[in-house]
Amino acid sequence: MSRPSDEALRHHEDVDPQVRCYRSHFSDRMEMRADPDTIATYLDQHQGWFRRCASPMEVEALDPQAYALTLGRFGNFGFEVEPTIGLRLLPRQAKTYAIETVTLPDHDSALSKLYDVDFQANLSLVDFPENTVEHDQTWVSWTLDLTVWIALPRVITMLPNGLVQSSGDHLLRQIVRQISRRLTWKVQEDFHATHALACPPRRRAAF
Repeated sequence: MSRPSDEALRHHEDVDPQVRCYRSHFSDRMEMRADPDTIATYLDQHQGWFRRCASPMEVEALDPQAYALTLGRFGNFGFEVEPTIGLRLLPRQAKTYAIETVTLPDHDSALSKLYDVDFQANLSLVDFPENTVEHDQTWVSWTLDLTVWIALPRVITMLPNGLVQSSGDHLLRQIVRQISRRLTWKVQEDFHATHALACPPRRRAAF
């Protein structure tokens, strides 16, 4: 169920001035008060925590490893979309996890002409550099490469390019905060709650 490389919006990106592509890279990390093996066991069982931590976003299981995620309403300059994307949580490789975009089985063809999202994330468990006597600690570091193709209304593309670019950048930040930042911190809280551990305070986001 790999994602096709010739989506309609991607094909028209270079020939249609209304189709804009925005790309960005993000990274951050969080502290987990347990050893890497305990955290890995928890993350492997994503059928439980993924739904809890994605809320209030709507989640529908596509198969044992993939989910359809409705992100909520995003937009700028009065133009709004409510994207739904498919995410596959790949099996763990050593202490590393990957999340990739997959095609939705019954995606609305009208919506596919408005937006496309490519979400490629990696999460790694790293031994905490300064373990304390009281408990084990592990860094969970993650990176995200995010690409959004969006067909903007003609009235927006008539604006100066700087404003059009800022509109797309704003959309990227909204999606990252909704999917990665919020989901990451909710995973941190859910893990510690389900293991009866004190949750570390949230770090200030790096973006």
